[in-house]
Amino acid sequence: MSSGRGYFSGFLISTLLMLIATFLVSSHAAPPFGLLLVITVCAGISIIAQIYFLLHIDISEHNIWNTVSLVAFIPLFVLTIGLTWWMFSQLYLRTMPPMPGMH
Repeated sequence: MSSGRGYFSGFLISTLLMLIATFLVSSHAAPPFGLLLVITVCAGISIIAQIYFLLHIDISEHNIWNTVSLVAFIPLFVLTIGLTWWMFSQLYLRTMPPMPGMH
């Protein structure tokens, strides 16, 4: 399936992206929304690297069912994360007292 070089490449890319995001957050290199965008991009590239190098999922003919399962999994994962975020934000708004000066 893959060699040690492929696994190491995936690990190295993911680790470097994590270190970049950690450094940018700890040094306050950008405003909060800019940091959110950078972290999101780093996480997306890291996920793609892990899918390709560690899970060996690509669009080749012999991996077609792995690709189909990934395509079915991604919307379900995004939906689960989105609904969980919505649930906790609504729970926070309904249970926490408002801070002074906030509406």
